[in-house]
Amino acid sequence: MTIRSVILGAGCYLPQRILTNAELAKMVDTSDEWIVQRTGIHQRRIAAAGEVTSDLALHAARAALADAKVDPKSIDLIVLGTSTPDNTFPATAVSVQAGLGITQGAAFDIQAVCSGFVYGLSIVDALLRTGAHKRALLIGAETFSRILDWTDRTTCVLFGDGAGAVVLEAQEQPGAMTDRGVLTTHLRSDGQHKNKLYVDGGPSSTQTVGHLRMIGKEVFRHAVAMITDVVEDAFKATGASAKTIDWFVPHQANKRIIDGSVHKLGIDPAKVVITVDRHGNTSAASIPLALCEGIADGRIKRGDLVLLEAMGGGFTWGAALVRM
Repeated sequence: MTIRSVILGAGCYLPQRILTNAELAKMVDTSDEWIVQRTGIHQRRIAAAGEVTSDLALHAARAALADAKVDPKSIDLIVLGTSTPDNTFPATAVSVQAGLGITQGAAFDIQAVCSGFVYGLSIVDALLRTGAHKRALLIGAETFSRILDWTDRTTCVLFGDGAGAVVLEAQEQPGAMTDRGVLTTHLRSDGQHKNKLYVDGGPSSTQTVGHLRMIGKEVFRHAVAMITDVVEDAFKATGASAKTIDWFVPHQANKRIIDGSVHKLGIDPAKVVITVDRHGNTSAASIPLALCEGIADGRIKRGDLVLLEAMGGGFTWGAALVRM
């Protein structure tokens, strides 16, 4: 027998305001055709004035807890992936903890940009398997609209706001590929690429929040190779393959990057969960948002083998295989 981190439930939240490409075309020199052709994005959600990252995270957390049918007070670990925290400190996770009325266990944020959910999954899995914690809440939540330069058409069209969450529990499993839970995770980073996707501000450097900056062609050039490399590592570790997975839930950055990865890995396009067209790039929230949608609409079922992958600023990237 072995300990696996099993997903008990998932939840998500999107702000009410929808920002369409047509609206963006009135703000910057762009068009719906230009955006869709290069990214696959038609619209994105924008947080309301006064609506902060912890608000989005709390909505998603409550939905995940309800889906899992567990009491919030049974959670003894909260890990929140975000690049847009409410404050420099304390961690946004502790605001979620307080909002749920939880006073035990640990709560902290992680910062791996768009790879935050996969990094968080690896951390939660490791902590649950040690026996230090029993039941965890893993959240990806972002308000990227707050760090965008709305005069830069190359970046402001790409991102949106949202949150997704899952509840995970340590459970004994037989120790086979048929086990439910996290089967493997693989993480990578390479700081040589940090100036290709970054925010030009921070407490130590400029004492400001700053704005997101990106060399889009460079990100695109590296993305497919990095993604496929780490996915192939996950396949080697488990014996799984593009043919044996049931669903592919990638980071929703750009439809062209997703299509390129799917083609290179030989994954059936019918197995891919796509939300980028309606959500834009929600960074650490994109995978749990897509996973939640796939579960809610009945596509992703108990027992399905799901491949997750992400790449973000740093560069950071990672992949995971999870049996639902």
